[in-house]
Amino acid sequence: MRLNGEAFERSEGLSPGAYFHALNEHPDGVASYSALEVGKATQEDWNRVIGGILGIDPTDLMRRALANLHPEPQIVAAAQRARAAGIKVAMLSNSFGIEPYNPYEDKGMWRDFFDAVILSELEGVRKPSPTIYQRALEALELEGPECVFVDDHAENLPPAEALGIQTIHHTTDPTATAAILGSLLLDRTPA
Repeated sequence: MRLNGEAFERSEGLSPGAYFHALNEHPDGVASYSALEVGKATQEDWNRVIGGILGIDPTDLMRRALANLHPEPQIVAAAQRARAAGIKVAMLSNSFGIEPYNPYEDKGMWRDFFDAVILSELEGVRKPSPTIYQRALEALELEGPECVFVDDHAENLPPAEALGIQTIHHTTDPTATAAILGSLLLDRTPA
């Protein structure tokens, strides 16, 4: 996410750190993204607020902001191997919104890729609320100990662990994350 944000700042002619400040520190930006994540604001609302904070054209801003974000090939391959082995794979995401621009579909990570898609926007609750993890288990029709959850935010792991889900904190090394995921999934391959 960091490299994508930095590329967005360069492409829009923004000062370094301006986009991250708008998202993570500016009260209106924080409130707008929090509301978007739980379906209380639209992506177009987010576009207007963030565009206003940054002083740039808000038209199709989410698409532009995520233009350089790409799924990590090693993690995608691990998920594909899991599905090929008969293991259910889900996406549990704090949403970027899906209308008018669906970043998940645009990046090839949509309903056909997963057995279940659990988006905070559609669920009305976001990670790290335990409710959204329970909904993921229900969608997969699995119990916590049957699952592995990968997230790049450490604060999102404890609620999953409380449900018995094995967790992996993805940092900056996709090779290590994919290796850990692969070894854990081998233990869960259906007979």
